[in-house]
Amino acid sequence: MNRGPVSRRLDACAVLFALVLPTLVTLVYFVLLADYATGIGRAAYSVGKFVQFAFPLVWVLAVQRRRLGWQPPDRRGLPEGIAFGVFVLAAMLLLYHAWLGPAGLLDAAARQVRGVLSRFGMDTPIKFLALGAFISLLHSLLEEYYWRWFVFGELRRMVSLWPAVLISSLGFMAHHVFLLAKYFDGLSPATVLFSLAVAVGGGVWAWIYHRSNSLYGPWLSHLLVDAAIFLVGYHMVFGAS
Repeated sequence: MNRGPVSRRLDACAVLFALVLPTLVTLVYFVLLADYATGIGRAAYSVGKFVQFAFPLVWVLAVQRRRLGWQPPDRRGLPEGIAFGVFVLAAMLLLYHAWLGPAGLLDAAARQVRGVLSRFGMDTPIKFLALGAFISLLHSLLEEYYWRWFVFGELRRMVSLWPAVLISSLGFMAHHVFLLAKYFDGLSPATVLFSLAVAVGGGVWAWIYHRSNSLYGPWLSHLLVDAAIFLVGYHMVFGAS
């Protein structure tokens, strides 16, 4: 695709904005508004997410004036994506059921999760499963579109491959730090470890997207990882029922 009449400096500003926006949104609705009425937090979350996911399309279509194309599903990136997703899913479930759960190492995090679910009105099994389905199926696709197609894709035009992978993955990790710190007592070893794991996942998905030029592989991989998170979360909050 031909690039529109936009300077590299302006494109760089757009990428910088996209890198920090999700962290700012998370900081506002998850930290600064944590003690305010539920409706305020939900409104802030909705507005922030709308701006986040609308921005790449507005920038590409209205500012860069590029035409978008659509590729039907094929096998490109699917084996790598599914393999990585299944590996992480199995590792998470094994780690939780063999060690973290029985040792009670996530009991404090479970209490925090219950509080957040109650705040957002998602504190029943059915609502939690509905939230998990939404996050795993749709939100993971939106994140891949945002982080891999737009942020990584724009960075790849500006710098070489591995700096683009690194920068986009650290940006992807940044907003998760605030989420994890809420559940794991600030910048604890667990917060640092799981945040780095998020960055590694973002790096793998960027690499798969680069090799395949398709979001299907990263999306399916991301979907499987999010599903594993909600399976663990369900057991933490509601037990084996």
